[in-house]
Amino acid sequence: MAELLIAGGRVVTGSEVLDPGWIRVVDGTIAEVGAGAAPAGEHEVVDAKGRWVVPGFVDIHCHGGGGAAFTAADRESVERGVAAHRAHGTTTLLASLVSRPIPELAGQVRALTEFVSAGLIDGIHLEGPFLSAARCGAHDPAVLQDPDLDSVRTLLDAGAVRMVTIAPERDHAIDAVRLLVDRGVIAAVGHTDATFDQVMPAVEAGATVATHLFNGMRPLHHREPGPIGALLDDERITVELICDLVHLHPAVVRMATRHAGTGRTVLITDAIAAAAAGDGTYHIGNLEVHVKNGVPTLAGASGSLAGSTLTMDVAFRNLVRACGVDIVTAAHAAATRPAAVLGLADKTGAIAPGLAADLVLLDEDLRLEAVLRRGEWVKDALPG
Repeated sequence: MAELLIAGGRVVTGSEVLDPGWIRVVDGTIAEVGAGAAPAGEHEVVDAKGRWVVPGFVDIHCHGGGGAAFTAADRESVERGVAAHRAHGTTTLLASLVSRPIPELAGQVRALTEFVSAGLIDGIHLEGPFLSAARCGAHDPAVLQDPDLDSVRTLLDAGAVRMVTIAPERDHAIDAVRLLVDRGVIAAVGHTDATFDQVMPAVEAGATVATHLFNGMRPLHHREPGPIGALLDDERITVELICDLVHLHPAVVRMATRHAGTGRTVLITDAIAAAAAGDGTYHIGNLEVHVKNGVPTLAGASGSLAGSTLTMDVAFRNLVRACGVDIVTAAHAAATRPAAVLGLADKTGAIAPGLAADLVLLDEDLRLEAVLRRGEWVKDALPG
């Protein structure tokens, strides 16, 4: 691969801003990063003057995009979903699956594992079926069940499961969390009606992620803080935030980000097939979803929010522009911290020598202009 130099822009490394800064890429890897004038040499030069350069986004909670859902688990659907999100700056992605009967879910995991091996996705997130019926959101309540260890083992043995969301109040939940941790799988708490005292044993057992904090959870109360209070206040927990300005008010995003800090805040999309595909009728599992003005809701009387149509570039811009979070913290939440959660901090998530050349170029208003993944352009390079 040709040597590439991106120079003249404001480079957000994940911990600081180099203004101006430059990045030298060799064979798909970041070779050097510096501030000031770029070094001379024989290389293709991309002029990033007037632009922001941030690490490629890492989305640990995504159900699909471009009109395709990862539940289909076939090559065309996976490629369409991944391509839609890569075009919006996501260079690392977990494929999330919704609640279904165990045999069906295990089959989806087996099929998707092929695409993990091929490098299209970076693992599988099971958002169910071990969830609370009272807080199931867009999950079919008819297929929810307790996380008995045989069911959990069946799913883990099926393939490349990287994270599992569990409601800690369900029977066997704490033993299931311990099993996940023993198998090197991330245990997440979500879609839960648990009290504070029911959540804490899961944290003590090794749960480390709050699945889309605030959404699909018993509300925060000053005398019973519930899962929100337990998870946001515990330094061991990384909190996912859906920053589409629909799921969460900007003030709530700002408060959560300030409290959790760069070390514990992660932006996610929770995107469904409708992301980067437009309004219309879609399905999550076997549930019908209507998307109007970019907002997906379940068909029928409940009208519950059903995932989002968010892409990570929009989540990033919303966090900075609408919620007032500084750009270094935003880059950390969109790339650095989620990469660390996945155990990939030595491979991606920041702009530093030795890491993959996963980069996103944004204009002054933080709108996406170009994406580099593993040193190759996903969207057209800017003029040199």
